[in-house]
Amino acid sequence: MAVFLGIDIGTTAIKIGVIQSNQVLYASEHRLQTYGDDTVKYQKGHELLMTLSEAVLAIPNVFRQQVETISFSTAMHSLMPDDESKKIFLWSDFQAAIAIEAFKKTNEAPSFYEISGTPLHAMSPFAKILALRSEYPQDIHWYGIKELVLQYFTGKPLIDYSTASATGLFDIHKRQWSKAILTYLKIEEAQLGELVDPTQLVEALPEICQKFGFKTSVSIMAGASDGVLAAYASFYRTGRTASLTIGTSAAVRQVTRSAKLNYKKQNFCYYLNEHYYVCGAPSNNGGCILSWAAEQFGKESLDFFANLPDILAQTEIGAKNLRFWPFLNGERAPYWSNDIAGGFQDLTLQHQRKDMIRSIIEGLLLNVARLVKLVAPNEELSISGGFFQTAVLGELAADIFGSTCYYAVENEPIFGLYYLLEQPELPKEKAKQIFRVNQANYNKYQAISKKYFEEIDQLLAQK
Repeated sequence: MAVFLGIDIGTTAIKIGVIQSNQVLYASEHRLQTYGDDTVKYQKGHELLMTLSEAVLAIPNVFRQQVETISFSTAMHSLMPDDESKKIFLWSDFQAAIAIEAFKKTNEAPSFYEISGTPLHAMSPFAKILALRSEYPQDIHWYGIKELVLQYFTGKPLIDYSTASATGLFDIHKRQWSKAILTYLKIEEAQLGELVDPTQLVEALPEICQKFGFKTSVSIMAGASDGVLAAYASFYRTGRTASLTIGTSAAVRQVTRSAKLNYKKQNFCYYLNEHYYVCGAPSNNGGCILSWAAEQFGKESLDFFANLPDILAQTEIGAKNLRFWPFLNGERAPYWSNDIAGGFQDLTLQHQRKDMIRSIIEGLLLNVARLVKLVAPNEELSISGGFFQTAVLGELAADIFGSTCYYAVENEPIFGLYYLLEQPELPKEKAKQIFRVNQANYNKYQAISKKYFEEIDQLLAQK
């Protein structure tokens, strides 16, 4: 059977997976270095390619020599002005915050969202080009991680429809770069990557085959973006269209047959293939909030997470009326604001450390619950991510969302790539853990949620 090499390039690491007949033969993870400050966030293209090369060379020869197809998942919203420095500005780069806020007030804003399916936010390459174009030559190429990697492997700066549809520059209905958006930015189509279908196969460069010990007949499949592939992997294995991942950040996603857009709510809607789109809403604040809490309230991070079940058992729902707004990292959905801030609300002398920890977890999940309501109301959810490795958090999520949650370890972009290529016949994966709703707890959280974010909602509505 053919051997498949999937490579997932995220914002913190490169993951490698060698798969044959639905089984992982080899897997590894290699960290990536990010530079910058609270506003600027970038990686160095040369370093990324070096780490990628080291990761591939670390694969045992016996597997590399059998690889028939290689494909790539890459993080969304990256932008690399293709000069000597090859700085890759990441989704978390907020240099475009002022520029995109001004653009939201223009007549073009609604139509550009409807064309691209990409929320109007500083994360998008559209916003970054809008803000940075005067700093670079007028004819510079605007690429991203996908184009960088595919050019390295094939000699052509290719970008798949899926990754392109998260740039804010792509027409998801016509499957082409949007003439209207490019005209507004005063850039040409030739300055962007060459568009291909996610399953498009291209020959690898001979020197790449020689360097890595691949067959000369090895093919490169363009692949897609990480979030879309994670949603597809879950859907393919479980049959459930709705999924939630809470890693460092969080996202609720829905696999759909057609594009679903709402300018007021600014859900994302990205192309996957000719059959499916993936729509959803992301939050900046997921596991990073728990990591912050572990640093502030735990002597040791491992002890902090191990003690969470006891802390939740010792405290009451609502944390004695203490609220926590989890917007320590700005926020995308539902606010799409970089200026928003978080913290404790209604903190008094009666509150103890354990109440504060409970309120942090509740605030995080109550915020995610609004995304669930937006994207997948009244649906069962496949859940995944490091957050849910603590089972009690899965139970709490089900009670707050009012949805049965199935812990699914299959939500990995590399599996999404494999399923796109091979379309294997698989039995629907049975969840390793199922978290069902405690109706009494859900009713309490419903009452709490009505006014939990009331003040901040009103404040932002006035702006």
